[in-house]
Amino acid sequence: MAQIKPYPLYPAQNELVNMDLRDYEELVSWLSDGPEWWQQSWSWGQQFLKFIARNKSVHTYIRFRSEIEKLLLWTFLVADKPVDSLKKVDVLDYSEFFYKPPVHWICLNNHEKFSFVNGAFVRNPSWAPFRFVSQSKEPTEADKKKYRPSLQSMNAMFTAIVAFYKYLMDEEACYGNPAQLAKKDCKRLVKDAQVKDVKRLSPDQWDLLLLTAKEMADEDPLYERNLFLLAALKTLFLRISELSERPDWIPVMSHFWSDNQDNWWLKIFGKGRKIRDITVPDEFLGYLRRYRQHRGLPGLPGKREQEPIIEKIRGAGGMTSRQLARLVDAVIDQTFDVVRQQSGYEEAQIFKDMTTHWLRHTGASIEIDRGRALKDVSEDLGHSSMATTDTIYVQTDQKQRAASGKNRSV
Repeated sequence: MAQIKPYPLYPAQNELVNMDLRDYEELVSWLSDGPEWWQQSWSWGQQFLKFIARNKSVHTYIRFRSEIEKLLLWTFLVADKPVDSLKKVDVLDYSEFFYKPPVHWICLNNHEKFSFVNGAFVRNPSWAPFRFVSQSKEPTEADKKKYRPSLQSMNAMFTAIVAFYKYLMDEEACYGNPAQLAKKDCKRLVKDAQVKDVKRLSPDQWDLLLLTAKEMADEDPLYERNLFLLAALKTLFLRISELSERPDWIPVMSHFWSDNQDNWWLKIFGKGRKIRDITVPDEFLGYLRRYRQHRGLPGLPGKREQEPIIEKIRGAGGMTSRQLARLVDAVIDQTFDVVRQQSGYEEAQIFKDMTTHWLRHTGASIEIDRGRALKDVSEDLGHSSMATTDTIYVQTDQKQRAASGKNRSV
């Protein structure tokens, strides 16, 4: 059983909510080839992910889907035990599997789970449950042996399956939470008491990234979306999911609005299902005008505009988080190449390491560094309290400790 190639179990959020199994005959057949409890476990996973889809962000859904999928595939193909029969020791066994999965469970790039072929969804043969992120532009099969999850990934795994078992307990499918017990004894988890280093670009690095995006857009209007998205994520401190189209929210141009004192705002449906208004600086309006003019729209949005903030090139409507991330990645990759050619790999490494979420951190950090009130930055970020903002970006206690220890003698 352990050598059977894993099969993707759940589609994207909007497809799962209204999932018609007649469109997934190959998945149904794959589940039917196993014992009856495979289908029951799959059904529990589906119901849990529907609950997540209704109550959490797209990013949370994607993360939880990945973790529940891995766990269930392990119960199917490795442990051969129903999810509702797992004990603490079984979850600890799974954590070891998670830490070092077999190579045929690992892929080298991010692949869609399903392909639409002849009117039905079938497994994408390139997909695998785990993904190895290589520093090489052309990773090889041998690189898969280097895979090890980070501490953050281990914690994310436990967070998801603890929540899954809590859900099963609420549904009276289970009478205990073995994941909660296992987490306390997992040898792969260590308590992190490090001084946190915010993942961000310096002002000079940000300027270089923005310049690259401008040059790409000047040379080819196709990249106007990339430029606008990059500027929005950094300047407005946005999570990429907050500009994506979701089942319960579509970001449209009328969400940009001005008050009676000509202050501009952006209405955002954010984390925790909360709506907040973000201040829009005057300088950003130039990027908004440029992008809208590229799309044949008037300079600034009207109150009734229903055009998506970031549109698809082909087809109607907005874009998913993954599609938006690809737009940002295109600029990051181009910047990496430019810096590597001009200044060498060491200087360019930062652009190999960065993710889209660094743009939110970069914008907030630069604002705090320039002296903007912490309370105002915190509200634009959507944090529940200034203490959260201080912990992530300012770290007052750590800075005081560093200053007091800087000049001690040997």
